[in-house]
Amino acid sequence: MEAIFLYICMLMLIKLYNENPNEREIDRVVSVLRDGGIVIYPTDTLYGIGCDALNVRAVEKICDLKGINPQKSNLSIICNDLSDISEYAKVTTPIFKLMKRNLPGPFTFILPTTSSLPKIYKNKKTVGIRVPDNNIIREIVTQLGNPVLSTSVKDEDEEIEYSINPELIHEKWGSIADIVIDGGIGGTEASTVVDCTSGDPEIIRQGKGMLNL
Repeated sequence: MEAIFLYICMLMLIKLYNENPNEREIDRVVSVLRDGGIVIYPTDTLYGIGCDALNVRAVEKICDLKGINPQKSNLSIICNDLSDISEYAKVTTPIFKLMKRNLPGPFTFILPTTSSLPKIYKNKKTVGIRVPDNNIIREIVTQLGNPVLSTSVKDEDEEIEYSINPELIHEKWGSIADIVIDGGIGGTEASTVVDCTSGDPEIIRQGKGMLNL
C-alpha cells in the first residue's frame, strides 16, 4: 500500500522544462484543468496555484484555500499573449502599448473587466492580467483555450524553501493540488502590480522587474 501511495504522489509531481515543455505532459495538465482540477505551476516570478479561470467552482475552491475574499481582493488571470487580453479586460490604446513594451514579463496589470469573465471577477469590476515570461504556463494556457487563475503559493510566515522548491511545494500542497509542476527552482520576488483603471498607470506594488514607461 505504501508503494502505491508513493507512486500516486509521484504521478502528481511532473517535470517540465521551460525551453521545451513536453507536449504529452502539457496535455495531461490541461486535461486536469478542464475537469476543474487545481494545478501548481512555475512562472517568471513565484510559483502559482491556479485553475481554469472560467470554472467558477474551481476558482471558489482556490479562494477558500488561500483565504481570498473575491469581493474585496483583485483576482488575477494568466493569458498567453496580448491578443487574448481584450477579451477579458478593457484596454485603452496607451495601456495596450505599455503592456506590449513590458509583456511577457513579471508584471500584473489591473484593468476593468469585460462581460466575458464570470461574476466572481466582477465584484470589484477589475481583474489582474499576467503574461509571464515562462513557456510552461503560457503553453498550458494556449492548449486550454482559457486563462488560468493566478495566485501565489507563497505565505508570508513560512520558510522560503516551501515556495521555491517544487519538491517541498509538493510536500505542502500535494494533498490539495491535482498536479504540481516541477519547472525548476522558483523565484522569491512577486510581480510588479500596475493599476491601470484610472487611465494613468500607477505602480501599487514594486516587485520583480522595472516597468518600461
